[in-house]
Amino acid sequence: MINNKNVLVTGGAGFIGSNLCEALLQNNNTVTCLDNFITGNKKNISSHLENPKFKLIEGDIRDLKDCEAAVKGNEIVLHQAALGSVPRSIADPSTTNEININGFLNMLIATQNEGIKRFVYAASSSTYGDSKELPKIEENIGMPLSPYAVTKYVNELYAHVFSNLHGLETIGLRYFNVFGRKQDPNGAYAAAIPKFIKAFMNHESPKINGDGSQTRDFTYIDNVIQANLLAGSTNNKEALNKVYNIACGDQSILIELVEKLRTLLSSFDPKIKEIKINHGPERVGDVKYSLASIEKAKTLIQYNPTHDVNKGLEEAIQWYWDNL
Repeated sequence: MINNKNVLVTGGAGFIGSNLCEALLQNNNTVTCLDNFITGNKKNISSHLENPKFKLIEGDIRDLKDCEAAVKGNEIVLHQAALGSVPRSIADPSTTNEININGFLNMLIATQNEGIKRFVYAASSSTYGDSKELPKIEENIGMPLSPYAVTKYVNELYAHVFSNLHGLETIGLRYFNVFGRKQDPNGAYAAAIPKFIKAFMNHESPKINGDGSQTRDFTYIDNVIQANLLAGSTNNKEALNKVYNIACGDQSILIELVEKLRTLLSSFDPKIKEIKINHGPERVGDVKYSLASIEKAKTLIQYNPTHDVNKGLEEAIQWYWDNL
């Protein structure tokens, strides 16, 4: 794992980034957090602001100067900053492109110019697009179904080019439907699990897009943290300049997952058991079925998920019950 290093986390006030900052500080690292707070939240990192080993830079990856300021003195970059959400990218492809592609390229340039060797970045399962193959294997992708998916695939291409041209050690982590503590349940583009949990807690009917038969490989935040720490510290030369699925390798049917949430939350509030589940139209640009093969990550970076979806849901629900 990463210990006693200077590490930059871009998007460090966001859901995944703030959890990474916390884990890095616990491992005695010095952490720089770069965030523009479009989707990140200062409360996610408030407990670190007085820590002498933590530095917050309020800046934007679309500005090369901000990127250059952030990389200074660091040894590893964990690049999490991005504008997420398939629907948001369909509504506003231009901003998604500016942040996810132009911003990504700025970070690669700044990292290379600073002489930092290791660049780990958040890739996405959306890259598999219209591929029908299950489980998803890293080398076999389809055509993208959304502007967001396009941007995340372009990230992989740019990382590959910078590795070949400049010797930058890049590792891409294709996240599959990450959930867990600090994930924001609010807003039009909130992720499914926190949105469902909040609806049940408010005694409102959660809405599923479509009939609920779609499947996801839901991945708890602790698995993603583990993957980043392994990717940032691996000495295995064969592991470098590759992309990896980061998931549980298990398929959840969406309607069954929502029913499971209702059952788990009912132990806190029995009234939740009676709440009905609503259905709406299918969402444009969504992948219908998703399941990851995680053999490559297990073999090359020793990734070994600690949380299956059930354990993750129990921990996430407890966190939301205590914090919402």
